[in-house]
Amino acid sequence: MDRVSIELGGRELTIETGRMAKLANGAVLVRYGETMVLVTAVCSKEDKEGLDFFPLTMEYREKAYAVGKIPGGFFKREGKPKDTEVLSARLMDRPIRPLFPDGFRRETQVFCTVLSSDQKNSADVLGITGASAALTISNIPFSGPIAAVRVGLKDGKYILNPTFEEMADSELDLVVAGSAEAIVMVEGGAKEISEDEMVGALSFASEHIKPLVEMQNQLAARVGKPKIEVSIPEIPEDLKNRVLSLSETDLAAAISITDKQERADAISTMKKRIIDELNEDFPESEGDISRVIYDREKEMVRLRIVRDHTRLDGRGFDDIREITCEVGLLPRTHGSSLFTRGQTQSLTTVTLGTKMDEQKIEDLEGESWKSYMLHYNFPSYSVGEVRPIRGPGRREIGHGALAERAIEPVMPSEDVFPYTVRIVSDILESNGSSSMATVCAGSLALMDSGVPIRASVAGIAMGLIKTEDEAIILTDILGDEDHLGDMDLKVAGTKDGITAFQMDLKISGIALEEMGRALEKARDARFRILGTMDAAIAEPRSNLSPFAPRITILKVKTDRIGDIIGPGGKMIRRITEETGAQIDIDDDGTVIIAAVDEECSVKAREWIEGLVEEAEVGKVYTGKVKRITNFGAFVEILPGKEGLVHISKLAHHRVERVEDVLNEGDILEVQCIGIDEQGRIDLSRKALLPRPDGSVEEDSDFGERRSGQSNQRRSGKRRPPRRGR
Repeated sequence: MDRVSIELGGRELTIETGRMAKLANGAVLVRYGETMVLVTAVCSKEDKEGLDFFPLTMEYREKAYAVGKIPGGFFKREGKPKDTEVLSARLMDRPIRPLFPDGFRRETQVFCTVLSSDQKNSADVLGITGASAALTISNIPFSGPIAAVRVGLKDGKYILNPTFEEMADSELDLVVAGSAEAIVMVEGGAKEISEDEMVGALSFASEHIKPLVEMQNQLAARVGKPKIEVSIPEIPEDLKNRVLSLSETDLAAAISITDKQERADAISTMKKRIIDELNEDFPESEGDISRVIYDREKEMVRLRIVRDHTRLDGRGFDDIREITCEVGLLPRTHGSSLFTRGQTQSLTTVTLGTKMDEQKIEDLEGESWKSYMLHYNFPSYSVGEVRPIRGPGRREIGHGALAERAIEPVMPSEDVFPYTVRIVSDILESNGSSSMATVCAGSLALMDSGVPIRASVAGIAMGLIKTEDEAIILTDILGDEDHLGDMDLKVAGTKDGITAFQMDLKISGIALEEMGRALEKARDARFRILGTMDAAIAEPRSNLSPFAPRITILKVKTDRIGDIIGPGGKMIRRITEETGAQIDIDDDGTVIIAAVDEECSVKAREWIEGLVEEAEVGKVYTGKVKRITNFGAFVEILPGKEGLVHISKLAHHRVERVEDVLNEGDILEVQCIGIDEQGRIDLSRKALLPRPDGSVEEDSDFGERRSGQSNQRRSGKRRPPRRGR
């Protein structure tokens, strides 16, 4: 067993190998505090035939035993990966994938398992470093090592690998992956920080990544295996020349077409023509022909940008495609918007729910409830393709999480807006940065729904064409500019700062100076987009949709919660059934009433207020006779609260039988004339009736009762219990 360790952020980080999973091509155990992950790397023995891409899969799994838990559910075992696991797998994949050599076609899997979690230190960044270490010491060809750290920000100071407790107060949650020389991947969210603060965070991360890279090099020097040699099959020179000669003119014409679909159709038609024409001389060479055409297309597009300063759709480097914003399209939704930027379009809706609609989250950090969520859908028709309809894939989960993170800092607190909010973005067209279109559309739809967000949020995707001599930054990149370029940088935020950030590279790294330029250009573009959005709707609507639930919040004493719920939940079910309102009660006495119909909400509120209302001495109530006894009548003056009208308090004259004056079900006015120490209520009908002489006076016992109670408190004496109580 071999081990290397360093001190990082005040804690020891250790990478060891040779103890676990020894049959994998490479395996390491990474420990930070008491959080431990096992990362393995395995590749197949032979190349996978017929593929024109690298078959890499990244897996990240959290074991319930890592925090001493047994999984919930019927089967009591871990099932399909949760969204957090999918996002962590994507976090590992994005910096690792570009670092394999071209032509490597062996099926490869990197698997990260969280074995122990101290619920203080995050395991996802350990997974990135562990994946690099496992690949570096294996025989799998890999242009690493790289490493990752998380950066927080509080009171102007950066925090290295903040704990979960520190993250709760942090203005920044940023994961940065890089090599010893440059940054290769960034992912994170922030509470409206400046571009300078972001660059500072990247610089801070870079300095702490270097020792992590060095420790992997030390481990590889001791236990590293010889790498598999990768030989890229050479394309016959005569075939290459024939394809270039047959495609040059048509390819130049195709990349001049500004419409994405027409451009793709033109290239596809040309490719099919060339394959058919060369089939006799070069049979079964479709893959080689496609490769030659793709390489030449990439070269021509990049040359056109660098030399002619002309993009695929004719825009300048800093130009944004035409944007249109529409709100209130769908009459029965609680809020809706249609955001279109060039050939990228998002139809986004907002649905408002109650506390009962919150999402329960169970992960290694514990159980929590989520009242704000954003879901992103990417149907095949958005790119003119046919695909089976299945559940959300990793891309959809990842893009949704990015857009959700971008909008979250402007969402109102539950104290201000006690609704569960669900945003759904359906991508109708896609040609570049549909996730950033989702951010814009989500902001618009929230304002249309009347959710009191603090500010509009917009996002933009930036690209990069890097040559030996210069680095050209492109604003608002097309899908093909992303595919054929070197960087996809997404930046979202308000006028006050950045709220979300994501960067992927296809090259070995990017310098901080280039990153700073890209951020400044992204800021300018974001401001322009926000201006267009504000022209459509500049602030949240003052009223919610008539179809949205109305929420009323009451605060009751905690010892009165049982009165609202009733025995076995009988009372709260009755209120719900008779009013149609949804009722949720927190342990602190907060009662949340939700109903689409205002009348139902008022009825439920009055009912609950009646249940918890305390009777007041001297107050007049309209009540209903519930029971009659030989000594008086019990009258319900408040829901669930009865008081006794003694037979002597029914009338000014002597009453022989209660039934001579009252019957069960009668409605009458009574006055509360006393409440004893056990909370029993004395009522009087007589106090409200005129005397025989026509006057109306307070019950003669009323004043006595009050003074008597006062005298009892002073003397410490207690009145004997009343008959029949």
